[in-house]
Amino acid sequence: MSGFRLQWAEEDFSPPPGAFRLDTPQPADDRTYIMYHGTTRTCAQEILKTGFCQSKKGMLGPGVYLSRDLQKASRYPIDHPEEDRVVIVVKVNVGKVKAIDRQNHPLQKTWHDEGYDTAWVPPNCGMVPSGLEENCVWDPRRIEIIRLIKPKAVPAHPGYSHGYM
Repeated sequence: MSGFRLQWAEEDFSPPPGAFRLDTPQPADDRTYIMYHGTTRTCAQEILKTGFCQSKKGMLGPGVYLSRDLQKASRYPIDHPEEDRVVIVVKVNVGKVKAIDRQNHPLQKTWHDEGYDTAWVPPNCGMVPSGLEENCVWDPRRIEIIRLIKPKAVPAHPGYSHGYM
């Protein structure tokens, strides 16, 4: 793909009624948000067929890892060729949200046992190298798949060194 770079962007997408984009610093309890999940094209097809499943492990323990930030999701899976990545756009009712704002937080992996539905890692809190927010939703039934976003090849411009805008 010499002379081209990959760009991740949504095309004139209005969220469904009652769903919000990244519009508040912290996801508010019982609100529905548009979120993103980055994966491979093969895994995305399986998720479209069977729905999301909880990961067995991760920084916040079991759950489905999502972000309200498209650029964060477009980086996953890390160390996988960008042209084989896809981002799944979802609608999520976050339920009761717990902020996990530092490494070794006492509820970092047990937030669900304390009655929370979603764990939220704030941006720039030192939990993730990218400094971008992350969410972990305990129950996959809270997640509704809307569509897929694939990276688009666009002509490379001088000064751009990566596939993000």
